[in-house]
Amino acid sequence: MIDETSRPGAKRFVLFDVDGTLMDAVENQRLVWHTWARRYGLDPEEVHRVALRTRPMETFAQVAPDRDPQECLAALHALEDEDVRSGSYTAFDGAAELLGALEPGRWSLVTSNYEHRVRGRFARTGLPVPEVVVDAASVADGKPSPVPYLRAATLLGTTPQDCLVIEDAPSGVQSGLRAGMTVWGVNTPAPVDGVHRHFTSLREAAPEILAFAAGARPHRPEGVAAAV
Repeated sequence: MIDETSRPGAKRFVLFDVDGTLMDAVENQRLVWHTWARRYGLDPEEVHRVALRTRPMETFAQVAPDRDPQECLAALHALEDEDVRSGSYTAFDGAAELLGALEPGRWSLVTSNYEHRVRGRFARTGLPVPEVVVDAASVADGKPSPVPYLRAATLLGTTPQDCLVIEDAPSGVQSGLRAGMTVWGVNTPAPVDGVHRHFTSLREAAPEILAFAAGARPHRPEGVAAAV
């Protein structure tokens, strides 16, 4: 089914999530949370399990309700900053070529992390950083709110109907859908609920992403419509 909401001839923009989409940081996140948990005398595996499905402040409330959440957050941020300096990072196959092939000003990063960490990781893996980066400090409401992706569209000077979101996580997919954008999922063995197209790898998706950016009208599976 062809997406009839896209406008023929309109400029197209691609909005990328970072962790799990362009960069594999799963092991880094596990190590950071394990280190944090041991500092507070908590079970590392249990803390990481909770952290995978909640935001940091929610994680602290569940696993360390008697601790000062701001102190917990400061400790976590320090560990994450150290990991940017010393951790081992890997960009997903095809990420560098894909980002290098996109026209400047026509793509952005939309991340729940902070821009200085993204820049540090990208510098270490050779990935280019776009003009527009929407990070955790850019918006009051993070994913799954539509605000991060809508903010990126505004900064790029475009509208949701001309944006393609590339995501791997349910909260990010919902953010893009609620923003009224086309959403494709990558790097997961099965489709995340709601995605309009699913690719098992970023490398598989790359040609289609570049085709979208070049003006091809996005394809959605039969019966799937944009969520708002």
